[in-house]
Amino acid sequence: MSNTEFPDDELRHEQEFIDGLYARVDVLRGEAETSVSDALAQGDKPMQARLERDILVAERSGLLAALNAVDGSLCFGRIDLADGTKHHIGRIGLREDDTERTPVLIDWRADVARPFYLATGHTPMGLRRRRHIATEGRTVASLHDEILDLGDATRTGHEDPGGDDVLLAALNSARTGRMSDIVQTIQAEQDEIIRAPHRGVLVVEGGPGTGKTAVALHRAAYLLYEHRELLARRAVLIVGPNPAFLGYIGEVLPSLGETGVLLATVGELFPGVRATAADTPEAAAVKGRAGMADVLAAVVRDRQALPDPVIAIEHDREVLMLDDGLVGVARDRTRAAGLPHNAAREHFEGHILNTLTELYAERVGTDPYDGSSLLDASDITQIRDEIAENPEVWSAIDRLWPRISPRRLLADFLAEPDGYLSEADADAIRRPVTRAWTVADVPLLDEAAELLGEDGRLARARAERERETQVAYAQGVLDVSYASRTYEFEGLEDEDSEVLSAHDIIDAERFAERHEEADHRSAAERAAADRTWAFGHIIVDEAQELSPMAWRLLMRRSPTRSMTLVGDPAQTAEAAGTGSWADILAPYVEDRWEHTRLGVNYRTPAEIMELAAAVVRAVDPGFEPPSSVRSTGVRPWVRRADGGLPEAVAKAVAELTPAEGRLAVVAPRELHRSLAARLDGVTAGAEPDLTRTVVLLDPRQAKGLEFDSVLVVEPSRYGTSDLYVALTRATQRLGVLYTERLPEGLAEGVTRP
Repeated sequence: MSNTEFPDDELRHEQEFIDGLYARVDVLRGEAETSVSDALAQGDKPMQARLERDILVAERSGLLAALNAVDGSLCFGRIDLADGTKHHIGRIGLREDDTERTPVLIDWRADVARPFYLATGHTPMGLRRRRHIATEGRTVASLHDEILDLGDATRTGHEDPGGDDVLLAALNSARTGRMSDIVQTIQAEQDEIIRAPHRGVLVVEGGPGTGKTAVALHRAAYLLYEHRELLARRAVLIVGPNPAFLGYIGEVLPSLGETGVLLATVGELFPGVRATAADTPEAAAVKGRAGMADVLAAVVRDRQALPDPVIAIEHDREVLMLDDGLVGVARDRTRAAGLPHNAAREHFEGHILNTLTELYAERVGTDPYDGSSLLDASDITQIRDEIAENPEVWSAIDRLWPRISPRRLLADFLAEPDGYLSEADADAIRRPVTRAWTVADVPLLDEAAELLGEDGRLARARAERERETQVAYAQGVLDVSYASRTYEFEGLEDEDSEVLSAHDIIDAERFAERHEEADHRSAAERAAADRTWAFGHIIVDEAQELSPMAWRLLMRRSPTRSMTLVGDPAQTAEAAGTGSWADILAPYVEDRWEHTRLGVNYRTPAEIMELAAAVVRAVDPGFEPPSSVRSTGVRPWVRRADGGLPEAVAKAVAELTPAEGRLAVVAPRELHRSLAARLDGVTAGAEPDLTRTVVLLDPRQAKGLEFDSVLVVEPSRYGTSDLYVALTRATQRLGVLYTERLPEGLAEGVTRP
């Protein structure tokens, strides 16, 4: 501990306690680092030792990640029970040593910690006092005590009469461009959602600033704590609206000691594809419709062709004719099996080979006098085998029932969508085959993959090739080991050199099997590479924006329907967005889902929220926004841009940029290049760096984010939902610049300076 002088015994006591906790953390960190170092030092061992080392490194690295994540903010609270018991609450649980049964630090997710978040003077839940501990690094900076048992006359001098100082301090703190956890300030309504049962679908609705994203992330951390074995094996998927948002929330779960979660946008949920192109709103709307599933099914069926009019196959000086009737029977029988297209091809091949065999056998094996067959079963089998070696047969099968990849199927369809859609819809989505994928394409790729399936024989052949490669590698390792052993004992007498080597106790195939069984990737890493992965739980943020086709993709990833959906229908902006929770969920769970609403706005000051609500009420008079918990006394302003828009924006940025914190300039995408040219250090792009002091965004990129100050540019170019989002990103100050006509709510709701 440093030589810092504390003004009273309470601060000194808490500092000594926290010093002890960090001493334990340092011991654990040292043990983990030593284990990793020792394991890495075994790198010259044979393959099995390397595999064991990798497992150990992964386990210890996970521990190191958790310890490093909580460093500097380990303990944040204490609850004093009526019986004199005291529990300190922190981001992870810690024991004094491995033999201690009772933790010295309680994990915030444990049941014992619940009163820290739920107790009130009216319902103290057995508590005398609740203490909030504020730290700077490893040093205790201040204490805030709340008296819950009013009959207890003991006072520490750190009492917080209002009980809101810690919450307000967090709300008023400068933003960093990264979301912070709310583990110190979880409110009772949020705690109920965080600890809701794991199974089923839970919808969390809330307006801007209600903390629904933070609640969802803390729910993920809680579920990983409460159902560790299941979710560590199946993983948790968190789906966000865009890459900038995922970067913004990316540090929350690691700060809570959880790293085994896959964060992705819908555009990243098809392995091997990263959506980089943008659709027009019209194209996104068409691609997102539920009816596209039927359209793609029709596209696949049309690839299962009939001859036009016949296909002639020459075999052993005979010409066999496949007409539409014969092929139609084979096609119908294959379809009746109900298998995906590629998986069903083996059945179609069998039917075609049987048909050709019958044609040939009838041609060459029929008695010309009585019409009886001259061939026995072995003759028929031989004929079928010979036909199966005819290249013309396989060329015909490839034409009639081709193997198709999801990417090829969708690319060809988007290049020529005519005949499957109306003329207007076909024109909206038409594009060259070589164009990059969009976010709206990914659910279509997933649907195509589901319809096509995989040819089992190709998968088996690929697996066999991979196994042969592994066996060859394993044999090489054994040979090196044997050669090394031979050199080491060269020149020794036979009785001195009878030492077993890896070559003596294991062969290459067994060695390869061990390597194959040891997949050292985390569950999240394996899930990211596997389109058919079933997640233990899925959390979807801005869920109202997802299209029906995107929901089909996500529901395939959640066969147990264990999901938390977070969003606000009032903020629906995407053309393909569903908006209604009932419309989203009815096809999958009917009415078997829970709904809860967060009604308190912690982010947006009342003055800004009043302006944002006026914009929505101009088109929806009955709209009721969430209630703001604070007022800053600073009203937002609206100004006409004089002397050119870029110049006015540069001047406003200089005015609004906070001494500490972040400023967002929210403007239509078409203005970004000209605005960035006038703003020092500001760039225009699809993935902005949110840690910069000033960042340039469009309204869709701003979803889910928050900044100390916000400047909204040309609000008349936004839809009502986009404008509502843009106006509610600020925690302190808001300005609006315009050159065009103002939307009604802005024109009437603000007094201009």
